[in-house]
Amino acid sequence: MRPIWKGNISFSLITIPIGLYPASRREDLNFRLLRSSDLSPVNYKRVAQTDGREVPWQDIVKGYEYDEGKYVVLKDEDFRRVDVEATQTIDIIDFVKLEEINPIYFDKPYYLVPQKAGTKAYALLRDALKRTGRVGIAKVVIKSRQHLAAIKPQNNALVLELMHFADELVKPTNLRLPASLDVGTRELEMATDLIERMTDEWNPEKYTDDYRSALLKLIHDKVEHGGRTPPDNGRKKKKPANVIDLASVLQESLDQMHAVGAEQRSSTSGRKRKRKEAA
Repeated sequence: MRPIWKGNISFSLITIPIGLYPASRREDLNFRLLRSSDLSPVNYKRVAQTDGREVPWQDIVKGYEYDEGKYVVLKDEDFRRVDVEATQTIDIIDFVKLEEINPIYFDKPYYLVPQKAGTKAYALLRDALKRTGRVGIAKVVIKSRQHLAAIKPQNNALVLELMHFADELVKPTNLRLPASLDVGTRELEMATDLIERMTDEWNPEKYTDDYRSALLKLIHDKVEHGGRTPPDNGRKKKKPANVIDLASVLQESLDQMHAVGAEQRSSTSGRKRKRKEAA
């Protein structure tokens, strides 16, 4: 895998040459627009608004609309002139405690991999971050845009996670959110109990994209049926409950969790008994 970006981590007088590699992937299903009569693919054309003529790629430039209908054209050299140094450097500004950062600020992770000359300094920064429980807050320019970012230790790696600037986040001031309400001691205790019963250790492998899997299965079934939709398996969708009595709904949820727990304990004890009999 080739790095998507090369540069340096810089803090104080320390410089660490690194490469940037994707740490996540999004495997979206790609669909083509087709003409329904013969399934001929439909293509998009780049058409100018003034005369309706198609515009070839070599005649297209980037422009910023500074006033209605008025544009200033920016070329590649203009983007490079803004801050040449910043395009090559992940400049750490501060070190902060990770728990002080609201998760809403985090966006997209990348792996930082040291170049040969930076191996020791890379390990030093990683281990120092682990020992102090801190993350580095930095600025970096990727693809002509400056990002706020956090540098975190992750096992043997350093992870660069792009972040939102504060002014990019929408404040929920205009949303209709409930104020402090007297929800009742009994309901609160039952809800707390339900959360405790549903609490488990974090295991990311446990969670998968069910919708994508189901959609892929449907596509494969349609291919096997010559493009026809296969018969429904009869599974009914869950309808959202009309919550009127919150306490009764909570109690029903707790009863279900209790039944599931009893079934799991019974299954576990049965397996242990069989192992003892076999021994």
